[in-house]
Amino acid sequence: MKLSNIKYMAVATLLGFTMASCSDFLERPNEDAYNVDNYYKTDDQCYSGVNYLYNSPWYDFQRGFIKVGEVFSGNYYWGSSPYLNFSVNGSDQDLVNMSYSLWAVIGHANTVYENLKGASASQAAINQCMGECLTWKAFAYFFLVRSFGDVPIIHNTAEELNSGAYTSTLKVKRSDVYEYIIMTLEKAMELLMKEAPQKGRIDYYCAEALLAKVYLTKAGVTGSLNASDLAKAASYAKDVMVNSGRKLTENYGDIWKLTEGLADESLIAWRWTVGANWTCQNTLQSDLAMEGMDEFGDDWGGWNGCSVDLQEAFGIKLLENTPDAWLNNVDTRLKATMFLPGYTYDYLWKDHGGYDYLKFIYDNTYNEAATGSLQAPTGANCAKHLYGNTADHKDALNIAPARMSYALPTHILRLADVYLIYAEAMLGTGRTTSTNAEVLDAFYAVHHRAVPTSTYPTSVSWDDIWKERRLEFAMEGDRWYDYVRVSYYDPDYCVKELTAQKRNAFWGLDALYKAYFQSGTWSVDPSKQGYDGSVAAPNVNVMLRTDSEVSNKGYFALPMSAEDVLFNPNLGSNVEGVHVDIRNTYSY
Repeated sequence: MKLSNIKYMAVATLLGFTMASCSDFLERPNEDAYNVDNYYKTDDQCYSGVNYLYNSPWYDFQRGFIKVGEVFSGNYYWGSSPYLNFSVNGSDQDLVNMSYSLWAVIGHANTVYENLKGASASQAAINQCMGECLTWKAFAYFFLVRSFGDVPIIHNTAEELNSGAYTSTLKVKRSDVYEYIIMTLEKAMELLMKEAPQKGRIDYYCAEALLAKVYLTKAGVTGSLNASDLAKAASYAKDVMVNSGRKLTENYGDIWKLTEGLADESLIAWRWTVGANWTCQNTLQSDLAMEGMDEFGDDWGGWNGCSVDLQEAFGIKLLENTPDAWLNNVDTRLKATMFLPGYTYDYLWKDHGGYDYLKFIYDNTYNEAATGSLQAPTGANCAKHLYGNTADHKDALNIAPARMSYALPTHILRLADVYLIYAEAMLGTGRTTSTNAEVLDAFYAVHHRAVPTSTYPTSVSWDDIWKERRLEFAMEGDRWYDYVRVSYYDPDYCVKELTAQKRNAFWGLDALYKAYFQSGTWSVDPSKQGYDGSVAAPNVNVMLRTDSEVSNKGYFALPMSAEDVLFNPNLGSNVEGVHVDIRNTYSY
């Protein structure tokens, strides 16, 4: 919730209005009208009362998830978006909604956690559900601190309301916010089962995986990498790898299929539903898919696309290569991430015999909504996060989607991340090259899954892992946050790399694509096709904020929501946080 809405949202949660609204991603009992006094009486009611934390409060973060994570980072081209040229300000509606959503998660998680203390179900179920609340709260804070830097801590929503402090609360230093996240996850791990009672729920190892990621990020927050934090990141990651029993999905492309939503690899995900209650559903397809992907007229992502820079990271240069370069590309992540000329997909548009990218654009006997011209300025539309059409959704889940509403999960922490966290953390503070067999094994597990022809490496460098992370998690809302954590200790590296990116569009691609579709001929004419190099590189430095306690070294941070700052001036982007002794101030 936005801090200005903390009172409304907390009261609404206390009344229990949301607990029945978005809770059917897992098995649940039949529900009648209830309130806190007559609920939480059984294990099923406890689980049902927590389920909505997996979707509804996160809904307004979806667009920010792509714009911040992927447009900022240079992975995705979104027209004249201020996220493309780093001109976003605190009044941007997507940023405002993002802030609203993240505070909503914290407010709801706090309130449900407190409600569960009075439950009369089994202690095992109560503990499990309380652990899920704390993990979601920790994840929301993890997004907040990486997005905005210093942020306030709302430990107990009811106490915050009763004290009236929410109008004057102070921001807390980043380093202390990370300590609070760690404390929250440690408590979650005390409560959670080693194996969740239902597939898709958060368990001990999911929280531990998040803790490993938090420690890897926190390691640089003081301006240089901390060896102890890296060691903890590696230790927690290794425990997940060795003892969780989870395995990487065998085929990378399967991760994004409706039928694979509960796969072992998915550690933490937004688990969307389709129903009468708004905010329970996934709407990413509307922002990312081309017009006509589904039957509801709600797709407008065709005018954007995977960036030229991301294409080149995969080794693809559209105007220098022939289609063989991507049709025969050995990295299976390329096709799973973006549509390119000649690509077809058997899991999308199955009632049409499969999805054919060029036929979708140019053949109105195959696609009645075919526009007849390429929209994507970069020539590559996004493939991840798309469910396809109604037939695809019904075939996989036995339920129909609706306008801007479908149930494909959004994976926000995968097992592959844990492997790469381990590999990077083991390199130590010098970001060196390693020949350690365990590091090589972790890196190879991820890389070989994507590139089955790859050979076992003799060494792995920090740059290898950095690039692997980009290709592995492209379009998953994470890349900007990689830049944020590296900016803590090496902002110059980040600024240099972002400034050098190809973040602009091609021109003249429609004629090239149409000729290839009609005749199979791929003939680039430099007078008719090219890359728009006329737009100056963005001023990345405007994203840097200084911290007086870190020798004024810059780090990346977004401006705070203007609505929140208007409500509480202490939250202004130019106001530094205060130190809080986390362990002696807060407890669960």
